[in-house]
Amino acid sequence: MEQTNERIMGWEVSHKVEKEKPRILDRMNLGGREVKAMGRVLLCFALLFALAYWLAGNPINGTIRIETAAVGDGGARIFIWVILLAVLFEFLDSSAGMGYGTALTPLLLILGFDPLQIVPAVMIQQCIAGFSAAYMHSEFDNVEWKVKPMSETLRLALFLTVTGCLATVISTTAFYSIFKISVDTIKIYVAVLLIMMGVISLLNNSRRKSYNPKMMLFFGTLAGFNKGVGGGGYGPVVTVGGLLSGVPVKTMTAITSLAEGMVCLCSVGLWFILMALGRVQLDFILLPSMIIGSLVAVIAAPYAVKIFPMKVWRWFVPAYCCILAVYLLYRVLF
Repeated sequence: MEQTNERIMGWEVSHKVEKEKPRILDRMNLGGREVKAMGRVLLCFALLFALAYWLAGNPINGTIRIETAAVGDGGARIFIWVILLAVLFEFLDSSAGMGYGTALTPLLLILGFDPLQIVPAVMIQQCIAGFSAAYMHSEFDNVEWKVKPMSETLRLALFLTVTGCLATVISTTAFYSIFKISVDTIKIYVAVLLIMMGVISLLNNSRRKSYNPKMMLFFGTLAGFNKGVGGGGYGPVVTVGGLLSGVPVKTMTAITSLAEGMVCLCSVGLWFILMALGRVQLDFILLPSMIIGSLVAVIAAPYAVKIFPMKVWRWFVPAYCCILAVYLLYRVLF
């Protein structure tokens, strides 16, 4: 009976890999299944890049070229700096479960891109990267997704998706339509919350915690609330909240990737509906570059999670959460 429970939880596979292959060099070896999975992802991204490049050329109604200092009025283009930034922050996002939108969006604004060039592309990229990273995490044995019987990992991802979407809608309506709290105040709240969670996780790093799903109910709702009121803080709260709730760190990063992929899918659908209705015009000039950057990261990050031991990620994830929070606080105050 104990073996069945462990199998259904969906995270025993990562412990098994570290037990059977205790050395990093042993875990670096790639099997045939993993190589085939990488090939499938490469093929998928090749098709997605072709579609993204087509969209970047403004082929349909609702797509326009927004003239900015970074773009000008040219056609579809590839931006090397965007690719490099996408590789860096998507690698951190897929390995630590946080940071892509929080860190990349302000940097692209500084580089001179328009929000309507950044936000839709980030949402589409995060949707694609989330599903791809979740798939590669499974192929690299960081997590196990099971439908029948449903594993706790898949149950958690679905739960986080539902609570994230609902809490986002409710908190957005309440804070911007009723209470009308300033954006800077909200960002300071999110930054302080992330610092507190990161520090608490670091202080409790050496303690073994049993899984507590009721805590994930709280953290999932809180993450959706943050997403609605501040546009960020979803990934860090979910990931660090999972660690505090007793979910193994390697598995929690995979769960966050899948949940964010599903949440972003809803957002992408909304953007295209608004575009089809003529409510908004979008510029997909950044999408091809982001797709190229994601391709590298969604394979490299799950592979890195596999080869480095749990204890490394238990320190890295909450420490990175604190760094992101300090960066966000700095952006607001200075």
